[in-house]
Amino acid sequence: MFKGNFEFLNFWQIRSVPLIGIDISSSAVKMVELSRNGDRFCVDRYAIELLPREAVLDGNINDFEAVSECVGRVWKKLGTRNKNVAMALPAAAVITKKIIVPAGQSEEDLGFLVETEANQYIPFALDEVNLDFQVIGPAPGNPEEVEVLIAASRKEKVEDRVATAEASGLTAIVMDVEPYASQTAFELIQKQLPNGGRDRTIAIVDIGASLMSINVLRNGQSVYMRDQPFGGNQLTYDIQHFYNLTLDEAETAKRKGGLPDNYEIEILRPFRENLALEVSRAMQFFFTSTPFNEVHHIVLAGGCATIQGLDDTVSNRTQVSTSIANPFAGMELSSRINPRQLATDAPMLLIACGLSLRGFDPT
Repeated sequence: MFKGNFEFLNFWQIRSVPLIGIDISSSAVKMVELSRNGDRFCVDRYAIELLPREAVLDGNINDFEAVSECVGRVWKKLGTRNKNVAMALPAAAVITKKIIVPAGQSEEDLGFLVETEANQYIPFALDEVNLDFQVIGPAPGNPEEVEVLIAASRKEKVEDRVATAEASGLTAIVMDVEPYASQTAFELIQKQLPNGGRDRTIAIVDIGASLMSINVLRNGQSVYMRDQPFGGNQLTYDIQHFYNLTLDEAETAKRKGGLPDNYEIEILRPFRENLALEVSRAMQFFFTSTPFNEVHHIVLAGGCATIQGLDDTVSNRTQVSTSIANPFAGMELSSRINPRQLATDAPMLLIACGLSLRGFDPT
């Protein structure tokens, strides 16, 4: 680490201790704890608990007490003694910038270059931010240079997340960024694709309660990111208005079922079509914003990805092969895990899985 008038965010530093991945989304707190047996990972525990409405707004913790209490309940539900956790910030809370620098820099010299670049691109005083960087690899077309990714976030954004863990007696070891955590977990999914996904353009589409996040990857590197304001809350509103329910009643009905027989035709099918249209639009934005003109595969994640038939609807609309994210497909499962339930919940756990993986050195 280098010295400066700011603090590291520790986005990418690998910690060789088991970590519980904690994903705090706008609708729920999700935790995953993994272990490793040789070359294979094992799902030891996971738990999900819904958050009160508006406890998290636009990625910001709006009700600290409600969120911290939920974190504590989920941790107790896990039944683990492990208190070391990895957490993540939403992409909107983090400023990232790729820079090209001469290869062979010492960490101190590289840190100085990062600080200089950060002064140009970050619209805050550096003593107000947490900052970190990672050397990605050789610069394209020039082996004498390297590409470095800089990430910075306002300190209060980091401190809010860390404080929710500390309130439950947990210790935040790593702070990541949600798309990069998903990317870490996706490396396990990519192995399931033809030719391991090599030289293919793959879009991870994470559809949460209020936001659809798109991260397009090519050979392990992100080439495009975008958020669109569309998510599962829209389905809740549709149920509420069509059946004249309260918002809480509509949310409960959406999750637990029991709606009238016309729900599939009148509500769910149009929602799937609208969601598929949003994914198609996201792909068009990608094509018009980058040199790419093709996506070879779409991976759906997030709570909405659990909607039955969504992968087929998206595939038909976009004419792109589409699958549902399950990073646990090749993992061993502890005896406390229900395999069928995990398969159902897997798309919601992509970020938490990626965060737990940060406890293992991939080399």
